[in-house]
Amino acid sequence: QVQLVESGGGLVKPGGSLRLSCAASGFTVDQYTIGWFRQAPGTEREEVACISSSDGSTYYVDSVKGRFTISRDNVKNTVYLQMSSLSPEDTANYYCATLLRPKGWGPITHWGQGTQVTVSS
Repeated sequence: QVQLVESGGGLVKPGGSLRLSCAASGFTVDQYTIGWFRQAPGTEREEVACISSSDGSTYYVDSVKGRFTISRDNVKNTVYLQMSSLSPEDTANYYCATLLRPKGWGPITHWGQGTQVTVSS
C-alpha cells in the first residue's frame, strides 16, 4: 500500500528556513517521480518542485527557484524540500505526491496528508 507522510512544517519568520520531509512506504522513492505541491486558503493548488524517477532531474516553479531544493534519500526512503528565504507568500499547506510520469510533472497517483507552513513575523 502506497503511503506518503509529510512532516517538518511549522511557523517561521520571514527570511527563515524549513525542511519538509515526505516519508514513503509501500514503494521506494526512486520508483516514482515525487512532487511537492502547496495550497493556500482560497487559492488553487500549485506545483512547487518535483524530482524525476528516471534520472533524478529536478523541476521548480519560478517563484521558488534559487530558494527551494528538492532531494531524495533512497536509504531513508524520504524526499525532502529544503526551503530558505521564506516569505509570507510561501504560507500554505504543503503536500507531496507520486506522479505518473518518470520525468517531470504529470498526473498525480497518490497524495500525502499535508503539512502546514506559516511564514509570519
